[in-house]
Amino acid sequence: MYPPKPNQPSNNSFSGPTASPPPSPPFTATTGFPVTSSTQYYEYDRHRPPPHALRLEPKKTVRWSSGLFDCFSDWRNCCITCWCPCITFGQIAELVDKGSSACGVNGALYALITCVICCPCFYSCFYRSKMRQQFLLQKKPCGDCLVHCFCECCALCQEYRELKTRGFDLTLGWHGNVEKTNRSTEMSSVPPTVESGMSR
Repeated sequence: MYPPKPNQPSNNSFSGPTASPPPSPPFTATTGFPVTSSTQYYEYDRHRPPPHALRLEPKKTVRWSSGLFDCFSDWRNCCITCWCPCITFGQIAELVDKGSSACGVNGALYALITCVICCPCFYSCFYRSKMRQQFLLQKKPCGDCLVHCFCECCALCQEYRELKTRGFDLTLGWHGNVEKTNRSTEMSSVPPTVESGMSR
């Protein structure tokens, strides 16, 4: 083996063109979309929402099961509410609060407000609003505060009938209704007993 000549390149040196890094893509603003061949040059329009944004539709409200002045459809509740509205309000408030407050406490507070300022509608109208939000009921015939201010007993009777129509027994309270529902669920989950046929 002879040493290579000075003007002749050696076999160990690379004489080809040097590898250059790939060209960087043009700078684009961050839009949240993956960069593909179709979205590489996507321009974000700040006045138009992005296509992946969810469009929430307003929840549809339903009508009350009975009218505001249908008090005489339940004579018993109509009489109780007329003479002692704190009882009806206590029963309604316990179910609307889902058992977090007792019927007696709500009824006593209602009676106390009645004795002090003679206008318990400012307290009871909040429970009508809360009940409407739970069951998606319409705000009819007017706002909750106005309904309770001008027709307190009629409003309480309507709320009582609405809960009764939806399957609640207001005399049992929240916990009693929960136990009643659990018992009915357990009874429906137990398979019926099959009588054995005649054996030889």
